Amino acid sequence: MRIIGLDPGLQRTGWGVIEAVGSRLVPIANGVVTSNAADELSVRLRHIFEGVQAVLATHAPDAAAVEETFVNKNPTSTLKLGQVRGVVLLAPALAGLSVAEYTPNHIKKSVVGAGHADKGQIHHMVKVLLPTVQVNGADAADALAVAICHAHHAASDRALARGLMLAGARR
Repeated sequence: MRIIGLDPGLQRTGWGVIEAVGSRLVPIANGVVTSNAADELSVRLRHIFEGVQAVLATHAPDAAAVEETFVNKNPTSTLKLGQVRGVVLLAPALAGLSVAEYTPNHIKKSVVGAGHADKGQIHHMVKVLLPTVQVNGADAADALAVAICHAHHAASDRALARGLMLAGARR
């Protein structure tokens, strides 16, 4: 299964594509979609949307996962981040993908084992879990962590479904 992880941001939206092959994770590509702070918000949102669409078209993932927004102290920044999340959620949805959402603490716990890990620990574990990856920046590393989190959960969901089917067949 090919998964794209997305880490929304108005300046930099990170993306990372991995493939889950059995229990093995293989890095495919990663990067950042940037927007120009001098542009109007609507232009910046369009640029992010089109950038994510281009990544989806290039790498053809089977599923998408997006980091949920955390609330900032600045309500204006929080609102803008929410708008970015909207376009980041819309792009894979329009491509027909299921889109999972994970909280930052859930991602950290899935990748590092601790819900309050710092960025350094997350980036280290991304490189441990994807040993051949060449990470293209901190935002791309965060997006890869989102994809890894989803891969772990998707594998668990598939195993649970198989177990339930086997249990039902035994009856």
